[in-house]
Amino acid sequence: MESKDKYILAVDLGTSGPKTALISVYGEVVDSEFKDTPVILLPDGGAEQDPQGWWNAIMSTAKKVISKNLVSPDDIVAVSVTSQWSGTVALDQEGKHLMNAIIWMDCRGSEAVKDILKGLIKIDGYPLLKMMTWLKMTGGAPAKSGKDSLCHILWLKNNRPDLYRKTYKFLEPKDYINFRFTGKFAATYDSILLHWVTDNRDPSHVVYSDKLLKLATIEREKLPDLISAMDILGPLKKEIAAELGLKEGTPVIGGTPDVPSAGVGSGAVRNYEGHIYIGTSSWISAHVPFKRTDISHNFGSFPSPIPGRYIILSEQECAGKCLTWLRDNVLYHNDELLQEECAPDIFKVLDKIVERVPAGANNVIFTPWLYGERSPVDDCHIRASLFNLSLENTREDIARAVYEGVAFNAKWLLGPVEKFMGRPFEYLNFIGGGANSNIWSQIFADVFNRKIRQVKDPISSNARGAAFLASIALKYITVEDIPQYIQIKAEYNPNPDNRKIYDELFKEFVNYYNTQRKACARLNKHAPGVCK
Repeated sequence: MESKDKYILAVDLGTSGPKTALISVYGEVVDSEFKDTPVILLPDGGAEQDPQGWWNAIMSTAKKVISKNLVSPDDIVAVSVTSQWSGTVALDQEGKHLMNAIIWMDCRGSEAVKDILKGLIKIDGYPLLKMMTWLKMTGGAPAKSGKDSLCHILWLKNNRPDLYRKTYKFLEPKDYINFRFTGKFAATYDSILLHWVTDNRDPSHVVYSDKLLKLATIEREKLPDLISAMDILGPLKKEIAAELGLKEGTPVIGGTPDVPSAGVGSGAVRNYEGHIYIGTSSWISAHVPFKRTDISHNFGSFPSPIPGRYIILSEQECAGKCLTWLRDNVLYHNDELLQEECAPDIFKVLDKIVERVPAGANNVIFTPWLYGERSPVDDCHIRASLFNLSLENTREDIARAVYEGVAFNAKWLLGPVEKFMGRPFEYLNFIGGGANSNIWSQIFADVFNRKIRQVKDPISSNARGAAFLASIALKYITVEDIPQYIQIKAEYNPNPDNRKIYDELFKEFVNYYNTQRKACARLNKHAPGVCK
């Protein structure tokens, strides 16, 4: 197929809003537009967003980027969507949403999931026989924190029974956007994962399991049919194509959620090649040739959007979010101390400040557990701390400690991931907004004692991954071609002069969790917004 000057309209619906990009079939980002969408936080632990707000923002950004005429609309050959994961949109038979979308931060299902976790013999809160069934068929199990898609549905079933009965299909955010584009209800093999009702033992043929549906206590008819990430779901609806100015019949690809799309867009698609993502949350991931679960560290390998492959899923709760917390809640909190009318581009300023603070932040340690943690520990009660402060420490030390604390937390996960793979990483491709920071790239190299490769235009990696999937589906490229289309902006090697201080501080970082987790559990057992 002729591939000159062909492009994908790639939609990346993050928690903060959609980024819609025009990306060549070779992964070159031509241009993008972003529009924010607010998160509604509720006092009972709820976290919601307006699905119509998502759609309005996507159409707005798509129109803007297309109307710039940087590429001919006739050369846009497909639409591909990636999005935040572990969300739930309840739709009636006409496809109208019945309430706000419940998103991945929502933990109201923590009580409801206890009903399906009942059993006589339990290990770490899970009934042994049920756990064995979930692990064998899915590779995981419903999170006790209540943040999985299944937990959202169970909460609705228990607390909004009328709405549950009216729901025709429950869709993930990506699959809802695909529905708006095509009018077709469907999920992909990977997006359905966190419902814990599919048999994933053959990653090329994931199917619903009657046994798992019975364990989950939800009806199959309320869930969409399944396709692969690279299947063509259907053409754009005529009215949508006309509104966007695209060709009638433009195909919409099945697509994939954010973590798998990042795995593709990072360029680390060969087995055992890793990437680290630092955005609002963070993760370390790699493709592997096997299905396995690390129960003790709360991660495993699951079907990849690449057919027949598995990808490690190991998400951590707060990463880049710690910098926005530092900006909004400490440095530029809206109170009497705020002199400026608005904050500057503080992240560039923070980079400059952090660069001049010595490694180790003068022994100040920050733990980034602002919203609990998922991996390598599933702990919804743990909270963030700044400790070992003295009269000599300044906010420059605190800024450096936040950068380093996120890196220590990621290193805490790195060890189990490398053990899971049976080998260390030679290097990790660095993506997400955090990868725009040169000093953070060096800190990660020093803390990990691994080479860090800073991917060019790292914030577009999710959208780039979605575009690559469409490009493969339409046979413009192959999976094996992807690494050659990823540009590396810079490589960072570990500085041996910092090895001793970072090893010592990392040891204290882990010790701090072990000594404080029980106190946090006592303090936060009734706290709203994280778990119950």
